[in-house]
Amino acid sequence: MTDTIVAAATPPGPGALAVVRISGPGAFSIRCALAPDLRDPDARRAVLAGLHDPETGELLDRGIVTSYPAPASYTGEDMVEISCHGGYLIPRLLVEHALEAGARMAEPGEFTRRAYLNGKMDLLQAEAVCDLVGGRSRALHRVAVHQMERGLSARMSSARASLVRLEALLVHHLDFPDEDEPPTSLESVAREAREVRLRLAGVLATAPEGELLREGALTVLAGRPNSGKSSIFNALVGYERAIVTEVPGTTRDALEATVSLSGYPFRLVDTAGLRDTGERVEALGIEVARRYLAQADLVLFCAERGEGVPEADLGFLGERDCPLLVLETKADLARRGNGTADDDGGLPRRIATSVITGEGLEELARVLPGMVFGGLVQANADAPIVTRRRHRRALARAVEELHAFERALAKGIPAEVAATHLRPAETALEEILGIVTLDEVLDRVFRDFCIGK
Repeated sequence: MTDTIVAAATPPGPGALAVVRISGPGAFSIRCALAPDLRDPDARRAVLAGLHDPETGELLDRGIVTSYPAPASYTGEDMVEISCHGGYLIPRLLVEHALEAGARMAEPGEFTRRAYLNGKMDLLQAEAVCDLVGGRSRALHRVAVHQMERGLSARMSSARASLVRLEALLVHHLDFPDEDEPPTSLESVAREAREVRLRLAGVLATAPEGELLREGALTVLAGRPNSGKSSIFNALVGYERAIVTEVPGTTRDALEATVSLSGYPFRLVDTAGLRDTGERVEALGIEVARRYLAQADLVLFCAERGEGVPEADLGFLGERDCPLLVLETKADLARRGNGTADDDGGLPRRIATSVITGEGLEELARVLPGMVFGGLVQANADAPIVTRRRHRRALARAVEELHAFERALAKGIPAEVAATHLRPAETALEEILGIVTLDEVLDRVFRDFCIGK
């Protein structure tokens, strides 16, 4: 925290603009070295200035320099942001000269980590920044913005305040057991603990779908060879990602791509056609397909319209634990005389599709989010959502400790003994907010950030 750090806050490569960020006690002196004409610029005022090599005085570029005195900055420290022309060279030269002037290279997420450590945001908000930068779907964007605005933080802080209040009531009860009218009875304490537990359990229930918002729902296209899997895959991805031929067994390995359908993220996987084969490479591809199917969050089973689902696959369809949708592919050909799909009774919902006419593709994109993210699709836009395993595990501990507290009081266990479950529940919520956080937890949180953020 005593070092001055520097990094390019924008990715390298051709572009109109790039941003170099400097933060720490030496930020303003390094600014003076790079932009000697700006000896004492107005705080938070963007100023056009020449950017120079501190050693030779050579003009490197002209850019916009903005200075943010502590504590009114993103990191809470003295901070400078330089907006220069984009590309590979100019941002790199500015970073190199800042390093020569006394800064060191920032680690991934270090600017946001300093913001957290300086009290500019809590840990939930810091994680929301990462989701906001890395998110690929509108749904995750909405959740990240809500969390960055303390939507989840407010819910956790409120629950923690309730637990502190319960602990205070129990302390008063223990210190003054003979009062005729104690401030709150043990029954009331148990009832309030139950209300807090139910609120936390409601948030915890969003975790399975919320975590998929960050990772994308693993959606596997399965079916017999030449059943149209790769064509559907390409249509959903939006370009020719998979090779499509009329030769059965073209797909030998799994192809994966992340797409956003109706604002929700899906990890689409095109797999080898399922059949018995003696061809070694194809057999390996089928084994890979079965491994993906074992982990799938959603299976799209492709079968040509008019052909029906092969009897050998009916057992497979009934074994899935995850949602399953049957796609009747090549619907444009079926209308020309191949007949209609057979009645395979008891199968999941079907959608007739054609990549030639586009039939069924819009319906498919509309239906899939509800099959995987149903709770989130129907939830209130302002409802807090759990998107990380760290949150889920801590919430689960808090809920279990509160449940244990209720059970202890119900069994007549002395209040001072039952109260030992409240402090661990409170600690779990503090871990979520980052009030009490180990260094290794911080390392895990910020290692996924990009350098410069």
